[in-house]
Amino acid sequence: MKPPLLLIGQGSHDDAGSAEFGRFVHRLRCRLDQTAADVSGGYISRARPRLSDSIASLVARGHHRMVALPLSLTEDMRADADLLAVMAQEQERHPMLSCDYGRPLGSDPRVLALLAERLADAAAEVASLRLVPVAAGPLDDEPERIEIGETAVVLVGDGSTSPAANADVHRVSRLFWETHAHEYMTVETAFVSLTPPGVPGGIERCRRLGAKRVIVVPYLLFGGGVLDRVWAQAMAYAAGHPDLDVRCADVIGDCEGLADVVVDRYEEALGGVIW
Repeated sequence: MKPPLLLIGQGSHDDAGSAEFGRFVHRLRCRLDQTAADVSGGYISRARPRLSDSIASLVARGHHRMVALPLSLTEDMRADADLLAVMAQEQERHPMLSCDYGRPLGSDPRVLALLAERLADAAAEVASLRLVPVAAGPLDDEPERIEIGETAVVLVGDGSTSPAANADVHRVSRLFWETHAHEYMTVETAFVSLTPPGVPGGIERCRRLGAKRVIVVPYLLFGGGVLDRVWAQAMAYAAGHPDLDVRCADVIGDCEGLADVVVDRYEEALGGVIW
C-alpha cells in the first residue's frame, strides 16, 4: 500500500472555502483509492479539520510515512515556515512519523489552462450579467460590441508579505498572457491584500491603457471570503466607472483538472523527484 496523501490548507474562518476544500479532499480520496492510497486533509490554523487531527487519524490507521502537499499556488516563505513548525511538533508527538513534501501547484501548464477556462466562461457571459449594465436606451439598440483586443485581464493573487510569493503571481500573469490570453489587450497583476496594487488599482491601469472591458480572474484555488473580497473590490470600482464593462471570473475550484495536478505532485514526491 502506498503512503497516504496529506493535503494541507492554510485555513480561514470561512465555511464556504472549508467546504470546497473538503469536497476536493473527497475527490482525491476517490481517485487514489483505486491505487490503494489513503487521503486526508487538514488546516494549519483557523479551520477544521486541524492538521494535527488528520495526522493523528492517519497514524492511528497504521501509517507512519506520508506525503504532505500544501494546496498552494505560490511558494510563501512564511507559510512554509508555519508548516515546518507544525510538522516538527507532529513528529515530536509521533516519533516514528516521516514525511515527504510535494511542490506547490504554481504555474503548472494545467493550472494555466484551468485559468483560461474560467476566463473563457466569464467572457461568454451575456450582457445582462455585467457588473455594471450599459446605460438604458431604445429597446432595439444593440449593446456596444467590444472586441477581444479592447478587453484586458486582471489576474488577482491573494497577496503576501513575501516578495518572492508576490513575484510568482507576476510571473504567472506573464505566462498566462503568452500561453492563453495573448489576444487580449494585456494581463495585469493585482492582489487582494497585503501588497499593491489592489484590485481597483489593477483595473484602473487597464482603463488608462484604453480597455473598454476588464475581466478579473482570481488566482485562487477555492471560493469563500477571499473571493468575495475580490468581487466586492471589483464591483466597487465598477460602480464609479459606468463607462467600463467589468466582469469577474470564478476560482479554479474543485475539479478533475486540479486533481490531475495534485496526483502528479504526489507521484513526484513518492519518486523522490527534486525541484
